[in-house]
Amino acid sequence: MADTAAAGTVEKDGKQPKSVRVVLLALMIAMMLAMLDNMIIGTAMPTIVGELGGLEHLSWVVTAYTLATAASTPLWGKLGDMYGRKGSFMTSIVIFLIGSALSGMAQDMGQLIGFRAVQGLGAGGLMVGVMAIIGDLIPPRERGKYQGMMAGVMALAMIGGPLVGGTITDHWGWRWSFYINLPLGAVALVAVSAVLHLPRKRSEARIDYLGAVLLTVGITAIVLVTTWGGTEYAWTSARIMELIGIGVAALVGFAFWQTRAAEPIVPLHIFRSRNFTLMSLIGFITGFVMFGATLFLPLYQQSVQGASATNSGLLLLPMLGAMLVTSMVAGRVTTNTGRYKIFPLAGGVLMTVGLYLLSLMDTDTSRFTSGVYMAVVGLGMGCLMQITMLVAQNSVEMKDMGVASSSTTLFRTLGSSFGVAIMGALFNHRVQEVMSERAGALGSKVTEQSAQLDADSLARLPEAAREAYQHAVSSGTHGAFLLGAAVAVLALVAAVFVKEVPLKGAGPKTADGPDDAGGDEDGATAKRPVTEPV
Repeated sequence: MADTAAAGTVEKDGKQPKSVRVVLLALMIAMMLAMLDNMIIGTAMPTIVGELGGLEHLSWVVTAYTLATAASTPLWGKLGDMYGRKGSFMTSIVIFLIGSALSGMAQDMGQLIGFRAVQGLGAGGLMVGVMAIIGDLIPPRERGKYQGMMAGVMALAMIGGPLVGGTITDHWGWRWSFYINLPLGAVALVAVSAVLHLPRKRSEARIDYLGAVLLTVGITAIVLVTTWGGTEYAWTSARIMELIGIGVAALVGFAFWQTRAAEPIVPLHIFRSRNFTLMSLIGFITGFVMFGATLFLPLYQQSVQGASATNSGLLLLPMLGAMLVTSMVAGRVTTNTGRYKIFPLAGGVLMTVGLYLLSLMDTDTSRFTSGVYMAVVGLGMGCLMQITMLVAQNSVEMKDMGVASSSTTLFRTLGSSFGVAIMGALFNHRVQEVMSERAGALGSKVTEQSAQLDADSLARLPEAAREAYQHAVSSGTHGAFLLGAAVAVLALVAAVFVKEVPLKGAGPKTADGPDDAGGDEDGATAKRPVTEPV
């Protein structure tokens, strides 16, 4: 290939070369694959269970994917830094497509769970690869608008996923919920292979296998605690305590080993950057709030406001639409001015206020009012979603771009696990308490299996029990969103301490000198290694 799209390359009119724009389209397709998958599968799950059986293992179809994604995320980032972004990204696409094809051919629930884990391994590299490649191709000053587009893809996936999943399952069968990934993935793979040209990297260092094992064990234990706690096992049960002990021991051992490893999976020196550490914290809180909100808002609207579950993705449109618009605006403003601190500050304020407003909803709240409250939360998340990644990448050297992207993604993923678990535990406790108060023994019996009733179960309840359940859900969401507002205050506090360093635009590069493509929080530009183009 004659013309290489080196990092930070721009044409004279200020636009990115056509080859880079093609690559960005492929990256958006890859990101869409990772985001859409769980949304589509969630809609198809009742049909899958009806054909394959194994209802008792239903949760593992999602858990296996989530575990594999979270555990592999840091490894993909490090592999990209050591051996080249292009090869690791294409490998992750291939693994994801293999997992998708095998999942579509599964003959029982055990096979499906195993193949979903394979799919999750690939998905871990998709998100990291997209963000790290953008970091390589686009200078920080230009990066904001492209990461705003990525936030748009995320919002589109959340809105369209359930609709697409329902349509595919009804007309083609549930197996096509997995097979649909194959043509999209093939397009992304061909485009990346043909057009993406990044420097070739050679690393003499060996992969930190011990660090990888310790990190995987630690992340797995955390995700299992947040997944099983309060549902499969009581929070104080021996199994949960064992997992907490294993997770803490593994992560402490991992942190200790990273100070001694020749090529650490997560170099701890990146946390010396104040901005990077703060963005990791803000990303964790954003994940905590966002996935908690997307879990309980449709439940409230279906149970209390009587909305249909069929178009569940559309119920979140006010929040996701506001998030999309704000992300695009934030990206454009950041690109035009090179400044960004106003967005974490505004995002922290809006997210806190929006969640507090959501906590005020009761059985009489109209859909319009709840939609306005959701839009406020969406505005806050839109200010934070991609700015956290942008500032995190701008706070490290180019050689650590992959681990910076993967670490930020991992913190957001872990935040979502904690958000769903903790807000879910609070919600369930409050629902069961109110049901017992308002409906007595019948109320306790109704919610003894699950505090979240589907539409059919709700319709079969006696009128008194149904009204009690609506009040219980309203009370449960009040507690969950109030907790979310309290947590969001931490994001605002963290944003206050962010040190704004104007983002650099594309500048000239030399073989042995710094360019303008990035810098740490003290304004020092990052050096790019001398590498051979491919």
